[in-house]
Amino acid sequence: MSTLQTSHAAPEHAAPDHTTPARPRPLTRTAGIAGIGVALPERRVDNTEIAERLGVGPDWIERRTGIGARRYAAPGERVDELATRAAREALASAGLDASQIDMVLVATLAPDEITPSTAPLVAHALGMKDVAAIDVGAACAGTLAALAHATAWIEAGRAQHVLVIGAEILTRFVDFEDRRTAPLFGDGAGALVVSLDADGRIGPFVLGSDGGAASAIRVTREHGFLEMEGHETFLMAVARLTSSTEQVLAQAGLALGDVDLFVYHQANGRILSAVAERLGLAPGRVFDCIAELGNTSAASLPLALNEAVRTGALAPGARLVLGAVGAGLVWGATTMTWGSW
Repeated sequence: MSTLQTSHAAPEHAAPDHTTPARPRPLTRTAGIAGIGVALPERRVDNTEIAERLGVGPDWIERRTGIGARRYAAPGERVDELATRAAREALASAGLDASQIDMVLVATLAPDEITPSTAPLVAHALGMKDVAAIDVGAACAGTLAALAHATAWIEAGRAQHVLVIGAEILTRFVDFEDRRTAPLFGDGAGALVVSLDADGRIGPFVLGSDGGAASAIRVTREHGFLEMEGHETFLMAVARLTSSTEQVLAQAGLALGDVDLFVYHQANGRILSAVAERLGLAPGRVFDCIAELGNTSAASLPLALNEAVRTGALAPGARLVLGAVGAGLVWGATTMTWGSW
């Protein structure tokens, strides 16, 4: 009686087949800025008004901060309203409808209420249905942190379009008798549409924190006002902006000379100058628009980017570094190629 052998059986002593089917390489997904928008309160407050209250001269404020004016929200004006106005302008800039947005991220340290968060209110005002809407709390570095999240979602294939907004009404928390803080802060909102395969590209991120330095900048429930240790904050801000710039450039494989423009959180004109000096950058390579806007915390980066575009300091194809530092202590930086739309 013979033994049947199936046709697929390997011959005796045959070498095992270790080959595996080649897997298709995943497509590289990139994210870039596809639109930008801003919203500023109507009221412009120059140094004269603040100086009179503090018993100093207007020049004293400008010498110490680089700030000549800032915007103050009107009584009853809301953070979510400013955020919504900026978002509408950003969507129009990107040529997108609100229904095309997969996620809304709002960076703010001054929400209108403790709860609900601001992002769902903005999404509702824009007519979005069932969209992910999340607040990001990282103080003055909030928009940078939100931008990192948006980029990661897009690169991971979980979103195509993310709306990132920084919005603040910091004047709610300013002690107008405090020389250290009263001249610094202003109100406003800026929005960025982050899109898959946009013209332009967002590079790597460096993000860090040091809770041991939290007391340098804070708003406590007990006092309700911004409290800041000016000298310590200055030293930490300069050090962290400098180091994160160097780190992110190393990750991106870039040198300082490869960057066209450095756009940092507009905290204080002296900080911007000190970072430029520490990095050995020529005047004009570090963008400075703090004179008319003041420190707007999380709104600062998108407001600065919009101002750089408006003034011609930032053009399509330009390579830039974004950096921010804020209370927490938190900080970070990213690289970016600016696109056109």
